Amino acid sequence: MNVESFNLDHTKVEAPYLRLADRKQLPAGDVIVKYDVRFTQPNVDHLEMPVMHSLEHTFAEKSRNHSDRVIDFSPMGCQTGFYLILQGDHDISEVADLVQATLEDVTTATEVPAANETQCGWGASHTLEGAQQAARTFLDRRDEWLTVFAEPGA
Repeated sequence: MNVESFNLDHTKVEAPYLRLADRKQLPAGDVIVKYDVRFTQPNVDHLEMPVMHSLEHTFAEKSRNHSDRVIDFSPMGCQTGFYLILQGDHDISEVADLVQATLEDVTTATEVPAANETQCGWGASHTLEGAQQAARTFLDRRDEWLTVFAEPGA
């Protein structure tokens, strides 16, 4: 299929994890890379929408304090994680460090950035506390992030 994640066997992955999902070299030579930042086990658990929404806002804002190569941080429709899109190639350990630093910022945030009717299409659908709990849960399993599949060779 044309969409990379539709070719991923979601029954073989083990969340939480970080995974290189796609790499594109654009006609002018620029490279963009997409990472799968999976918070919950597909088809077993999910993040509630206000949690996802607040993580999206806070991560999108705070990640740019750590890297000028962040293009986007987008929620997955299945509500199990996000896509982090970066400019240029990166070692996965660098990406993990960026995710860790940003999620640590989420845990200490005092507000969800742009969580209002002027700057957001659904400003009432946020929970800083929920985003912080999800960030802490993900951070607590940092040593598992680079193991994507439950079975070797899957």
